Amino acid sequence: MSTITSTTGSHGPVGTTAESADPVGVRNGVRRFNWRRLGTNLIAVVFCLIWFFPVYWMTITAFKPRNEVMTTNPVFVPTHWSLENFRSAIFQTQFFSNLKNSVIVTFVAVIVSILLAFLACAALTLYRFRGRRTIMVMILAMQMIPGTAMLIPQFIVFNQFGLLNKYIGLILAYIALVLPFSVWNMRGFFLSIPSSIFESARVEGAGEWQILRRITFPLVAPGVVSTSVFAFITAWNDYLTAYTFMKDETKYTLPVWLSSFTTPAGTDFGGQMAASVLFSLPVVVFFMLVQRNIAKGITTGSVK
Repeated sequence: MSTITSTTGSHGPVGTTAESADPVGVRNGVRRFNWRRLGTNLIAVVFCLIWFFPVYWMTITAFKPRNEVMTTNPVFVPTHWSLENFRSAIFQTQFFSNLKNSVIVTFVAVIVSILLAFLACAALTLYRFRGRRTIMVMILAMQMIPGTAMLIPQFIVFNQFGLLNKYIGLILAYIALVLPFSVWNMRGFFLSIPSSIFESARVEGAGEWQILRRITFPLVAPGVVSTSVFAFITAWNDYLTAYTFMKDETKYTLPVWLSSFTTPAGTDFGGQMAASVLFSLPVVVFFMLVQRNIAKGITTGSVK
């Protein structure tokens, strides 16, 4: 009897302790299966498969020979791997010219918009002045307006100033497209900084530009990285603005270049899929390089 008492003791029955420690659960020596967890995992797996299948189909189609691309029976695993579609997409089109246009326009627009958003957030969160809330409401209202609704007014204004079919015009259009979101996304990181830090820096004799460069920027750097990623994706994937403002084919960007594989004679599906893979690679590489800063930035910006 003493042995049984010492086994149970003040720690409770053995079965209760094992059941609380084991997520599956043990009762009377029999493991209970957690059907709720199984259902959740199955839903997650199905969701991942549905999301991944278009990417998989695009990738394998890019490596398929032409006869397997146009077959009526779908080929889920190519019998022969070919680079013919990639050669056609790169060397038989204006790929390098359009790639240069996309790189120039996107990177300049992202850098300028992030710089302006950084300065705007510093002014709207670190300083007190009349009309600050009105400016924030106006920025929010601009963000809520669809980009297609602003396309015609922008086209008219840019036409009057002679900015159509020029890099500077498309860059300004992209800055106007991503700047409101950049300001609102970066604002949370500024609000998470205690004001006592800036007060201490001023007491030590630091100027406003020194505070921005040496204190504010290192603290909001994860937010700058995460905001730049979303701004980069928005500008890189834009098709309608580039197609509307650029009339010279040599100044088209890569999204417009993708549409060149569809002609009145038909669509080159193999070349289009290879072009889509090439178009997606910069975004994937850029995201993989800064993914840690993105996760850190999102967590930091959500905590005040």
